Amino acid sequence: MSKTSRNTAAAPQEQPAPETGRTTIDPAEIAHFSRIASEWWNPQGKFRPLHKFNPTRLDYLKENICKYFSRDPLAAKPLEGLRILDIGCGGGLLCEPMARLGATVVGADASATNIEVAKIHAAEMGIEIDYRATTAEALAEAGEQFDVVLNMEVVEHVSDVDLFMSATAKMVKPQGLIFVATINRTLKAWGLAIIGAEYVLRWLPKGTHQYEKLVRPEELEKPLQAAGLTVLEKTGVSYNPLNDTWNRSRDLDVNYMVLAQRR
Repeated sequence: MSKTSRNTAAAPQEQPAPETGRTTIDPAEIAHFSRIASEWWNPQGKFRPLHKFNPTRLDYLKENICKYFSRDPLAAKPLEGLRILDIGCGGGLLCEPMARLGATVVGADASATNIEVAKIHAAEMGIEIDYRATTAEALAEAGEQFDVVLNMEVVEHVSDVDLFMSATAKMVKPQGLIFVATINRTLKAWGLAIIGAEYVLRWLPKGTHQYEKLVRPEELEKPLQAAGLTVLEKTGVSYNPLNDTWNRSRDLDVNYMVLAQRR
C-alpha cells in the first residue's frame, strides 16, 4: 500500500542532489507528501490504508530481523544494538515501533514537512529518533551504514528506481538486511491497486499511483544483486475484505515485499 500520491504543487526545500547530478526526487510526489503531512497519524484520515497495512509489515520485519540477527522476538527490546534506516519514512509510522523495539533509528525523507511532523510526534511520544530531511543518494554518498534498511512503499514514487535501489543497497552493512515493499506492475495490480482502490473503493485519491511507475520484482532484484546482495525471499501481501485485514500471501501480483542480505 503506497504512502503518497502525485500532485503538481511546488515542493518544499530538499537536500541537494549529489555531485553526479542524478536524483531520486520526484517533486510532484514530495509536494503531495508535504501538503497532507498533518494526516500521517490519523488512522481514519488519508493514510488509513497504510495504518491498516502496518501490522502485517511490522510483523514481517520483526520476525525476519530477529531471525537473521539471532534475536529473541519475545524480548522487551529485541532490536537493541541494531542501527536501522527507514528511507522515505513519511511521518514515522515504521520508525516509532522500530525504536520501541530497541533499535537506533534514522528516519529520512525528502520532504522537510514530513520530517517536522515526524519529529513532533516522536517528541510527544517520548521516543528518540534521528530524523533527517535528505535523500537516499545523499546518505549513501556520505558513507552511512546500517544493519537494516527499510525501503517500504517508496520505490514506486522516485524518479530513478535504479539509483534509488543502488543507493539504499550501498548502505547495508555486511550480513545486514534490506526490506523492499512496493506494488507489482501487472494488469491485476492495475485493476485492484489503481482502479479498485482509487476509483471504486476510494481508499486513496485518484491518481495516487501511476501504472508505469509500478515496479516488478525482477526490477528490484537486478540492482540488489549488482550491489552485492542476495535475495532471500519474496512474499506477497493480500487484502481480505471479509475481516478488513492485510495478510501475507504467495501471490506477488499486487503488493509484495522482497528481503535481501549482504553476505
